[in-house]
Formats: sequence, C-alpha cells, structure tokens
Amino acid sequence: MSSNERATRALREILQNPENDACADCGAPDPGWGSCSLGVFICLACSGIHRNIPAISKVKSLSLSHWEDHEVQFMAENGNEMMKRKYEAAVPVYYYKPTHKDGQTLREQWIRAKYERKEFSEPGKSFIYEQGTKDGMLMKKGRDNGQFLSRRFVLSEREGTLKYFTKFDAKEPKAVIKVDTINATFQPEKIGNPNGLQITYLKDYSTRNIFIYHENGKEIVDWFNSIRAVQLHYLKVAFPGASDAELVPKLTRNFLKEGYMEKTEGFKKRWFTLDQRRLMYFKDPLDAFAKGEVFLGNRDYGYSASPGLPAGTHCNGAWQHGITIETPDRGFLFTCESESEQKDWLKHFNAVISAVMSPQEYTMEALFRHRH
Repeated sequence: MSSNERATRALREILQNPENDACADCGAPDPGWGSCSLGVFICLACSGIHRNIPAISKVKSLSLSHWEDHEVQFMAENGNEMMKRKYEAAVPVYYYKPTHKDGQTLREQWIRAKYERKEFSEPGKSFIYEQGTKDGMLMKKGRDNGQFLSRRFVLSEREGTLKYFTKFDAKEPKAVIKVDTINATFQPEKIGNPNGLQITYLKDYSTRNIFIYHENGKEIVDWFNSIRAVQLHYLKVAFPGASDAELVPKLTRNFLKEGYMEKTEGFKKRWFTLDQRRLMYFKDPLDAFAKGEVFLGNRDYGYSASPGLPAGTHCNGAWQHGITIETPDRGFLFTCESESEQKDWLKHFNAVISAVMSPQEYTMEALFRHRH
C-alpha cells in the first residue's frame, strides 16, 4: 500500500468519528476537505473561503491531495470538536452562526472571525457588537427610483431604535425603527449584491422593507450582529425571567420561502414572501410595501391549504398548478408554474397551519382580521 493510500485510509477512519461528520464551520454533511494547519474537516464551499486566508489555513482534499503522515496525525489529534472548543469558546448568544444554507458573506465573516481575528477564543473579551451604538454609512435603495444611495444609519441600544438619515448632517431622521419590530435577513440574489441585507419592520401594523448593502462584507455582518445584540438586550429587559434559549429565536430570522406565484384574480404574477404566519405579496421583489397580506392561523380555527382550485376556475396558460388557501373570512387562489413549486409552497403552508399559535400571534390575527 502506498503512503498516500495509507493516508487516505487513515483520514477516512478519523472521519468516522461522529464529531467530524459535518463541516466545522457551516454544518454541511460529509465534509470532503480538511485544513491541515487548523485540524478541522470542512465542506467544499467553506474550503474556498479558507483558501483565501492562506496565512491561517492550509486546505487539502481528503481524497485527491497528498497528505504527509504528520498532517494526518495532526488531524487525528485535533478534529472539529476540539477546535470548536478552542475557536468558539466564547461566541455571544446573539451572534448568528451561519449554516450551509446561508450565503458566502455570512460564512466568510464567521470563518474569519473565528480563525483569523480569533474573536471568540478568549472568554471575557468585549465585542464590537456590544458597544450600545453603531453609526455609519450604508447604501440604501430609494423607494421610488430604485437607485442605491449612501445614507447614514444609527443604531442605539439606549433608545431601542435604528434610524436613518438622508444626509449625514440631517437633524431629523427619515425613519425611526423600533428594534423589537425589526427583522434582518441577507438577500444577495434579490438585491444583486453579495452583501445585500433586507430590513423588514412594522409601521402602522403593515410591513415595510428597506434594502441596504455595504461594499465591505465585514461591515455589513457587523451591522447585522449589532442589531441582534441590541434586540437581545431589549428582550432581556422586556422578559426578565426568560432564558437565552427562549429569546434567541425571537431575534432576526430567515424567511420560510419566497418566489413567484400568480393570483388568479386577474392573473397577476406576484412575488410572495412567507414570513412566519404572514404571506405577503409584492409587485416587485424589491418593493417597500406589500400589495397585500394573508394571515395563516392554525387549522383548528378554519385555516387550510390544499392543492388544486375550485371547479370552473379559469387558469392562465403556463401557470396550471393551483393552491387554495381558506381562512375564516375568505378563500385565496394561487397558481404555480411547476408542480414542484406547488408542492414546496404547500409543504410550508401546512407546516405553518399545523403549528401551535403563540399569544402574540393571536393578537396579530385579531388585528389582521379587524384591519382587513
């Protein structure tokens, strides 16, 4: 047996250890790469990021690269769990740990924060996300003309707000957003920028979107985690008895699903966003306000989602795959372009309708039905 075959077999054995069966950085299953300088097993996507920091990480394919005996030994002695204890010793609870479903910017900044800046290696260190205030310029999409313009944003823990100003020295903010109504989610494809962030908040009980980015990936991820830090502070004051495990899910969230469907009223193609129990539809994915919203309550209270349309409903040529949503007040009819999209939307709708409603969601439902 050649030394390389021996190395490959030894690496395969080390991988059998359950702690090494997922990428050390994003949790993707079956990592096929290793950093022989850090002692971690990683996926293909994360290996590309490691390769951009060669002073810190030396990356090799587990099956295609030549491994020296001492490198194999190093992987055996370290591994994902041990290195997590070292490099993730003090990750703050609000810090968003990306998964393999998240985009490049979030993953790259997580990897650089861990290994290059060693932000989380020493307990007791203060974090830049916890300074209580953040002030800086971000590119923001104009509501009407669609151009991105430089705007000043100010986040304040003391006031519990995020404000933005049209000019750096403007006295009055254009908007004051309460942090407890904010959601922030990375949207690189939708915004057309790898560092694109969508901020959604409630204004007069309706949802408003703003789209921002910064040329620097670290800067936009710092904003994102600073918003989460301020939100957690706000929640701890509002719910003094609650544990971190109860509060963290209330911080920012990714949307359950987004995509195009047609509304059968007039066959208008619309962009739909499912965010928790709110199904919103927009004329354009980058619109500030939704054209309309549907609240999805629990199935015990008259909500349902099923495939197909009522008999006699006229369909538009290409969009044949219908969905009927029933609420206590009315029915909604949508069509999808493909059967796989129809099935995926239905899977998400039925998961939401099956879930138990929280007290806040009952309040939201009452407001929603009153308004509509």
